[in-house]
Parts: sequence; C-alpha cells; structure tokens
Amino acid sequence: MHSPEELRRLVDEALGRLELWPELHGQATSVRYSLQVGGKRVRPVLSLAVGEALGAPVAQVMPAALAVELVHTFSLVHDDLPAMDGDEERRGHPSTWKKFGEGVAVLAGDALVAEAFRLAARYESSAVARELAEATLGMIGGQYLDTMVEGYDLAAVHRLKTGRLFSASVTTALWAAGLPETEQGPWRAFAEELGLLFQIVDDILDEDGYVREHGAAAARRYADEAAERARARLAGIPAQTAVLREIVDGLAVRTA
Repeated sequence: MHSPEELRRLVDEALGRLELWPELHGQATSVRYSLQVGGKRVRPVLSLAVGEALGAPVAQVMPAALAVELVHTFSLVHDDLPAMDGDEERRGHPSTWKKFGEGVAVLAGDALVAEAFRLAARYESSAVARELAEATLGMIGGQYLDTMVEGYDLAAVHRLKTGRLFSASVTTALWAAGLPETEQGPWRAFAEELGLLFQIVDDILDEDGYVREHGAAAARRYADEAAERARARLAGIPAQTAVLREIVDGLAVRTA
C-alpha cells in the first residue's frame, strides 16, 4: 500500500508521461501547462487509494484516476475564463486564458475533457467512461446553477459542482478495480460524504457558501460531522481502508 504522498508522486509522474493526441499540434502546449500548474491531485490520489484498498495494482486504476484529474482541470480552465469567473491567476501562475488567450484556453479545456474520455475508454467495460460522463454532466449542471441562476439551492450546487466529480474519483476506481456493482453501495455512500466534506472545508477556507449561509462555527460543525460519517462508512467496508482514512483525516483539517 502506498501513502497519499507516494500516490501523488505517481500521479504527477504519470501526467508527465501522458501522451496527448498528436493532432492537437501546438494546442498541446496549453493543455500541458494547465496540468503542470499543479494542485494536490486529491481526486486521482483518492482513486488510486480506492483501487489499492480493493487489491488492484496502481497501473490498473491509473487511467481512470488521470481521467478524473483531466476533467477537473478542464473545469478549472473554463471556470477561469472571463465569461465565467474571470480569474487571471491559478495557484500562483497565470490562468490558462491569461497566458495563452481566451480562444486557446477554450480549446485547452475541450482537449482536456476529450483526452479524459480517451483514457476512460481504455477499459474493456464502458462503465468507467459512463460514470465519468454522468459526473461531468452533473458538474456542468452545478456550474450553470451557480453562475447563471439567481436564488439557487446551495446544497444542490455543491452536490453537483463539486460532489459529483469527487464521488467519481471513488466510483470510477470501483469499476477500474473490477468491483461488481452489487458490492459498490457502501463505497458510493462513502463517496457522497467525502464530496460534501471537501466542499464544506472549501467554503470554510474561502469564507463562502456554507459559511455565508450558516456561519463559520456551524460550517465547521457540518464538516466535522461529514468527516465522522465518512469514517463510519469506511469502517463498514471489508477492505484495507487505512490510507483512505488518512485521506479523510487530511481533508477534514486542510488549510489550503
């Protein structure tokens, strides 16, 4: 079993070796830039940890893990565009549109999501790609509610915009590891709690969302409760979940 930090290094190495479709030509530069800007790789690390908990080798789950990370990066590239959030900086670097221009950034996001599904299509079963597609559509729906609709339901936006792709980090790994659908229920319940935990802590750090709606103290309580439910879900799963418990603990107290 690998530690979360070891899994992160494996993800970064795999992203560095990722072969993009040759017909992207020069567009590949902005795609690689968007990926190299970095991040904690929480989603692919989670995928690999789920796979290892189920006894699957890292190489077996890695395409699914990278696919989730590429979809996540696509969402960030498009979120930063002037038509959305208009952010000029991402993780201390110029956002993709600021560095390359809006048109190139739009195409970079398009390429990232296409490459994600090319990875997901490596599996014999279509279940990984289907799971990722449904999560991506949910994420897009959440972004629509968040940016285009006034008076949206905060819980619904969080469940879609953040929770769906976070859950997919777990569920795509279940399929990649070969776990039968009849045995996936407890894992899916865990994934739902983890997605909620991640979003509430995000809101605490940004002083947004749950903090604006419920106050800082209540948001912290909701995060702690979500973490406890996630731990309880893990405790009921007959697998080697120690690394996943470590990930939950880290997400609950993260400061960035």
